[in-house]
Amino acid sequence: MNDIKTQVQQQLREMIIAATNKAIEDNVLSIEDIPDFYIEVPQDKDHGDFAANIAMILAKQAKMSPRKIGECIAERIYTNNSVVEKVEVAGPGFINFYLVSTWANNAIYSILESGKNYGKLDIYNNKKVQVEFVSANPTGPMHMGNARGAALGDALASVLKMAGYNVTKEFYINDAGNQIENFGLSLEARYLELLGQKGEIPEGGYHGEDVIEHMKKLIDHEGERFLHMDSPSRRSYFIDYALKKNIQRMQDDLKSFGVDFDIWYSEQTLHDTGKVNEVIQILTDKGYTYEKDGALWFKASDFGAVKDEVLIRQNGLPTYFASDIAYHKNKFDRGFEWVIDIWGADHHGHIGRMKGALKALGYDPDKLTIIIMQLVRLYRNGEIARMSKRTGRAVTLVDIVEEVGKDAARFFFNLRGADTHLDFDLDLAIKQSDDNPVYYVQYAHARISSILRQALEQGIKLPDVKKLTKEDMTKYANLLVEEADLDLIKRLADYPGEIKISADNLAPYRITVYSQELASAFHSFYNKCRVLTDDEDLTIARLFLVMAVQQVLKNSLAILGITAPDRM
Repeated sequence: MNDIKTQVQQQLREMIIAATNKAIEDNVLSIEDIPDFYIEVPQDKDHGDFAANIAMILAKQAKMSPRKIGECIAERIYTNNSVVEKVEVAGPGFINFYLVSTWANNAIYSILESGKNYGKLDIYNNKKVQVEFVSANPTGPMHMGNARGAALGDALASVLKMAGYNVTKEFYINDAGNQIENFGLSLEARYLELLGQKGEIPEGGYHGEDVIEHMKKLIDHEGERFLHMDSPSRRSYFIDYALKKNIQRMQDDLKSFGVDFDIWYSEQTLHDTGKVNEVIQILTDKGYTYEKDGALWFKASDFGAVKDEVLIRQNGLPTYFASDIAYHKNKFDRGFEWVIDIWGADHHGHIGRMKGALKALGYDPDKLTIIIMQLVRLYRNGEIARMSKRTGRAVTLVDIVEEVGKDAARFFFNLRGADTHLDFDLDLAIKQSDDNPVYYVQYAHARISSILRQALEQGIKLPDVKKLTKEDMTKYANLLVEEADLDLIKRLADYPGEIKISADNLAPYRITVYSQELASAFHSFYNKCRVLTDDEDLTIARLFLVMAVQQVLKNSLAILGITAPDRM
């Protein structure tokens, strides 16, 4: 285990439990059992390195004041042969622990030994998790919401992997239903227009230039031969032709954004294999459907949804909701133990009915987690920017990458939680200054590379970390006693805990925040402490420290899908 902070917290927990049991044995504390309690880092350094709230938790059960309980426990805490220097009771009854200043220093060697695996946890037993995100209609370019969803989903999948889950990333291709029919009609209309015939784009059709471009290229290769084909066959060919190109473009665009999916799952296959009809039949057999107005309805209101939902329209065609139920059934049938969907804000009303459908089918709806992602507002020159600088049209994922770069885009999209509206400052994202958070973090990594190059030029030879004895580690660790040294090391020790919190709360933005805080601690350290000094041992100790910082910055940026440059 490479989590020194958690190890120390566990030691403190054991001390507190032993002291509480001693207080019970001494008849100064009367309780039935010891409940769970927190051991956290106080916001105020004057309150120690860690604080426990057990006294407040026990007050009702013990029928004593928290302060008195805290004192009973604290005076029985045995600290010999531990990192604890002092124990005090403060405020209403917090038990504060003051540790030796170098308690976290060996985290440096744990980091250097673990490398890219530092922070990796093994507490979730390789549980099979599917994260489905983006899942855009393949009828045109991916928009700003798709871009944020891609950055969030990919970072979340990485955090869950680091926490010990077996993660599959999946893109659900919405290549069936009304929108595809309208896409085919739109393609046909543009084809006819380009050949001097009358064409009409339907209501709800697609007016984008990409539709025209597809048909121009088709005419260049195929000419007018489709003019003599019946309309349904013609549209079927056009849809197949354009969807293949659009899906390939989606894959290419996402790849340029650093996002690779494990599975691209086609909605159409659910229809082709009979899975949609099968799930409708199961719901019907269970008594959860009824006919009304010529349509087949699902009794969604029986499961807490606001209203019932149509499964088969009056024209006999299944709805998108029906295929979505079949898709989610299929996810669990493939063996996923936990399914996570990232949806846009306009899908909020879809949550209740989907969970209801799963419950109706006999699946545990709590094993489906739906993250609702709020909107992004782009700003340029202090004003809301709705148009692409390059094309003058609505901003797409490709536009964002071209304007600010993959790294800045991914960092900015993960600056806030998914449930928070995000203001994206395009000018700030390309600014090369400390005001730009991604530049600030990447510059910390590059600055460390510069220090290491200087050390090499000066002929400084570092010992092999893997060959250091415990005594050697302790010797170097005990040299790092300046406040800036210690603050930086403690931030390094926080990293595994941040991975766990991020995974437990499905909040990859915490890693973005952590990387900024670590970079800030490093820049502060750099301004206060010399790394390359006249003292050979201190120089080695500080080189190990900055190497550890560089590794954790690299690990954090890797989760976010962002490069860690050696020069800037």
